[in-house]
Amino acid sequence: MAWDEWGQLKAEAVGASSPPTQLNRVPDEPDGKTLSTNRQGDLKVVNEHLAKIGDHAFGLYNRLWREARVAAAATDSAASDLSGQGFDLGDALGRVSVRWESALADLMDACAHISNHMDYTKNAHAGDEIFIERRMSGIATLDAGFDERASEPGKPNEVYGEKNGKGGKKDGE
Repeated sequence: MAWDEWGQLKAEAVGASSPPTQLNRVPDEPDGKTLSTNRQGDLKVVNEHLAKIGDHAFGLYNRLWREARVAAAATDSAASDLSGQGFDLGDALGRVSVRWESALADLMDACAHISNHMDYTKNAHAGDEIFIERRMSGIATLDAGFDERASEPGKPNEVYGEKNGKGGKKDGE
């Protein structure tokens, strides 16, 4: 391809009516509406979902331990017997058995990691929630402390004005 031809193809590609690439968001629906109604983003952690993922990973780990290793002893025995009789198939079967055990161990490790991570994540988010609740309740306590220091204990600070029955200032202030 000649350099001029390449330049022409690039110019045609730029001028083509293909949709532009969009990163970091879900494309809009054909009617112009977005898929997400949440303006703050849609990342949401639900402990029940984390627990379910962790339970499935733990269940898969247990099934692999019980069911994927059933033929290991028979396979190793057959590989040894075939090798002892001079068949090359015995060595090949032995290599397959070793590779199977290695792959199975990797898969089981991944399942255990997922299960443990879901438990950790669930507990970490619960701890974060408690931390945030304590900080927020501390702000209300701090705010009340400022009111009491600027006036007699139990009476609101006069700087803020008199409050109506709904918790706000009187009309006109």
